[in-house]
Amino acid sequence: MSPPIQPLPSDVVSLIAAGEVIDSLAAVVRELAENALDAQATRLTISLLPKAWRIKVADNGEGMSLNDLRNCAKPHSTSKIAHFDDLAKITSLGFRGEALHSLARVCELEIASRYAMDPQGMGWHLRYDNPGEPLTEQPTAIAPGTIVTGSNLFGNMPVRRQGLPSLSQQLKRIQAIVENLALCHPHVNWHVWHNERLWLSISPGKTAQDILPQLLKQVHHHDLQFVSQHVKIPDNYAFQSLEKARLIDLPSPPVEKNGLVEVTLGLPDRCHRRRPDWVKVGINGRVVRLPQLEQTILMTFSRTLPKDRFPICFLNLSISPNHIDWNRHPTKAKIYLYSLDFWQKKISEIIEQGLRLFPQTLSIATQNQRVAKLLKSVEKKESHNIIPKTSNEIRLIPLKAVAQVRNTYIVAEHSSGLWLIEQHIAQERVLYEKLQRDWEFIGLETPIILTRISNYQVEQLQRIGLEVEGFGKEMWAVRTIPKILSQRDDRLDALIELSLGGDLETAQVATACRSAIRNGTPMNLSQMQDLLDSWRTTRNPRTCPHGRPIYLSLEDSSLSRFFRRHWVIGKSHGI
Repeated sequence: MSPPIQPLPSDVVSLIAAGEVIDSLAAVVRELAENALDAQATRLTISLLPKAWRIKVADNGEGMSLNDLRNCAKPHSTSKIAHFDDLAKITSLGFRGEALHSLARVCELEIASRYAMDPQGMGWHLRYDNPGEPLTEQPTAIAPGTIVTGSNLFGNMPVRRQGLPSLSQQLKRIQAIVENLALCHPHVNWHVWHNERLWLSISPGKTAQDILPQLLKQVHHHDLQFVSQHVKIPDNYAFQSLEKARLIDLPSPPVEKNGLVEVTLGLPDRCHRRRPDWVKVGINGRVVRLPQLEQTILMTFSRTLPKDRFPICFLNLSISPNHIDWNRHPTKAKIYLYSLDFWQKKISEIIEQGLRLFPQTLSIATQNQRVAKLLKSVEKKESHNIIPKTSNEIRLIPLKAVAQVRNTYIVAEHSSGLWLIEQHIAQERVLYEKLQRDWEFIGLETPIILTRISNYQVEQLQRIGLEVEGFGKEMWAVRTIPKILSQRDDRLDALIELSLGGDLETAQVATACRSAIRNGTPMNLSQMQDLLDSWRTTRNPRTCPHGRPIYLSLEDSSLSRFFRRHWVIGKSHGI
């Protein structure tokens, strides 16, 4: 049972970040949707009539009593907080008590609601004046929940109407708000109507992995990996929150040291984007802008995607409000997260876990999809009764090398089928991660002489750690070399390649690529097995440092489907 809606004390109002809350159609949708979610709604219907300047949001939440309806549109009236101490323990999406009052100031506001706990089961419909005071109230037949209608939006502000973005831009912002809230609240059913036509529908699910494919039509459920991990916050980080709370004159309640990190990531060998527009961070039910964590995600995915491509990743943190300062911006889009370095390290570790080839990060359905196109051309359009195995039945240990195809692909067997691993890029991944851990140089007894290279190339070699010095006119002596290249016959070509640009990471990729076994090179079973054992334990085994997929999966269920192993003998002979 929620506390009653009542005006905030003046000392609390003075501490709240002030600002105009309702400044666009998207802001109306955002504030009303967040109120509905705070009321524990599991179904929201949003009706947009932009040309009529009208928005209606209906929910099946716990509703409001008549007394709450009388107070809800008054300035700084809320049930979310009541005292100064509550600012340090905010758990709701809204807390300022400004949304409905701001809405009443810019439109004709009507609210119909029925409180779920009302013993009489009666609903009420109220209309409000410009300051947010009730004009009329009357009983109405309504299911438990709330319907908020704003008509003639910004009718008393013609300049505001003229200054709004185009309708298409406003609809795009509304879509982004609904999608972001749906990711953070996957259990909620969303229906958005535009001009009395269904425009956006999002079905509920268990996690964001069930929601993302509904938002990005080219992404399928099996292209994504969901990783969830409970996190214990060390004492030294927990106490940082207390100290910073004291510095800004907030109370210091006991700090909860546990948190939940959920990551829904697009597997880099299956999906990625041309822009970083689907790298999103949600904290306690709201998508926020945290550039530091967004950069952590991008860095963790680095060298798993093709050039100029970006990951799909939604990070959702559920942590104690002691670790967050929401009171930074009227829309709560900008926050302060305490112990940021701890969360950056932890999130990077969890994403890396999701990218590995552990049994819990693979599914038969995922692997079947990768060979569906190979089977499609030879399959008849019949339905076959195949029951897929669960992901827990995959056992990657041991991954047994059984053959080499065209001196290029290693055929590996495991308990659920076969994999084809491209030997060059698999070893490239192994060598790249080894070089990242240990970028080691050794001295050359006889220096390698480079000629006709530019000053930029010389500086580039020095920048990545090589010892280079002048050796005459337009001649340079290289006296150290990456250890992994020291015994190669093509060391001169390798140095020229390293001199052509890029940072240290680029140099390591180039070195790994040049040092990896070439396709067309025969390998015996022992060599293949050693490579497989090294490759499957890398941090990012799905793609090479250039972003190419390393393996193709042929699972038992795919093979069974292709060879019709589920058919009975009589049927296969036409009996």
